Amino acid sequence: MDEVIADLQALQKDVKKKAARFALRKAAMLVLDDAVTNAKKVDDPASVSVISENIALRFDNKHFKATGELKFRVGVLGGAKTKNKKFSENLPGHGTQHWRLLEFGTEHMPAQPIMRPALTSNIDNATTEFARELDKWLQRYARRMARRSL
Repeated sequence: MDEVIADLQALQKDVKKKAARFALRKAAMLVLDDAVTNAKKVDDPASVSVISENIALRFDNKHFKATGELKFRVGVLGGAKTKNKKFSENLPGHGTQHWRLLEFGTEHMPAQPIMRPALTSNIDNATTEFARELDKWLQRYARRMARRSL
């Protein structure tokens, strides 16, 4: 990991961002895949609402513009509450605002977490994947630059 960090520090700022964004997306995909698997376990086959189809990976551009830090979010499209019913009906899994009730539980029903276990069980794997993908990207970039200099 120290070698990868040293290679990354030698690059220009925009190249660093491209490399880190690529690797971060690959690492976040592990969390996304696990969240989809967890959601399929709690989805009701009789319902038109399918939580697993509404789980998405998004780049947080607002956070990036405010802080300059890269951030991806894994979440459920439609959020917890929607004011526009047509919006929720047009989502791939239809309206799934009830996912928060499943995630955190209520006084009448215990929690059946979907998102939290997806993150906690993949922290080590995501960190390893980030380092591997970052190293892979840097090696490809070095080969590309070597070809251009010839």
